[in-house]
Amino acid sequence: MLRSVLLNLSTAKWSRRLATESSLARRVASRFVAGETLPDAIRAIRELNARQVTATLDHLGESVVMADDAVRATEDYLGLLEEISKADLCANASLKLSQLGQQLSLDLCAVNLRKILDRAKQKGIFVRIDMEDSTCVDPTLGLYEQMRALGYDNVGVVIQAYLYRSQQDVEKLLSEGTRVRLCKGAYKEPAEIAFPNKRDVDKNYLALAKRLLETSQAARLPADPRRCIPPLAAIATHDERIIRAVAQYAREHNIARDQFEFQMLYGIRRDLQETLAAQGHAVRVYVPYGTEWYPYFMRRLAERPANLWFFISNFIRR
Repeated sequence: MLRSVLLNLSTAKWSRRLATESSLARRVASRFVAGETLPDAIRAIRELNARQVTATLDHLGESVVMADDAVRATEDYLGLLEEISKADLCANASLKLSQLGQQLSLDLCAVNLRKILDRAKQKGIFVRIDMEDSTCVDPTLGLYEQMRALGYDNVGVVIQAYLYRSQQDVEKLLSEGTRVRLCKGAYKEPAEIAFPNKRDVDKNYLALAKRLLETSQAARLPADPRRCIPPLAAIATHDERIIRAVAQYAREHNIARDQFEFQMLYGIRRDLQETLAAQGHAVRVYVPYGTEWYPYFMRRLAERPANLWFFISNFIRR
């Protein structure tokens, strides 16, 4: 119930207006967002790299309704890639296709995406296409397939374990050698297409994670000594039970630690990030920045009650 309320608020214009005008909300959101400017994000990644943690950088924004905004977002990503390269950071980029005009025109989105992938390839940077709500899954995978057919091998996608279709999608992607980030899913979806029960989501997540590990071990893609480029299997979760199960499965099946990585969100479970890194696991943190922080922030509150309590406790202290 609470999750549904928060997800509904993430798209409500009145709630967005109140939050973005509140200095308290902006301050609390800063736990999950590296800042509003690219230099803010670059500083955050430097700190992560100093702790032997890599990053993926996301310029926040989604569902643009004007072609000019999609072009502007594309230019922002080109600048982001330049700064990653200039600063010699161990980082890649994450982006949402709706920010590049997917909902306006697939052709426009493809042109913008190619510009980004071209620049990323020049700089030796990997790009991850984030997955959005269920209406975007087929267009997103279609554009990904189009980019691979054009010869781009520096791009991967995200699969959400709460969708019934994800097992089939994972099998197809793995057969093509796709680098997959597996997450649970952060959008409100009907029971007709997504597991409504958390236990079922977790069960499916672990099954898909094991499949990723098996394929990654069999493929044995060359490891990146600095771990800047992600391996085939990216296990994105803060669930300690699942993390332990994945690590144990890897040990039991002699899956090398350079063949998979754990991914987490900026500002969440830094203690766990550092523990895993100290154990020799590859850890990557998703670092978002920008002025369009509100929808992202609300989805983070919806995902974990602890995040909501953090917000409330700050309000009470205030």
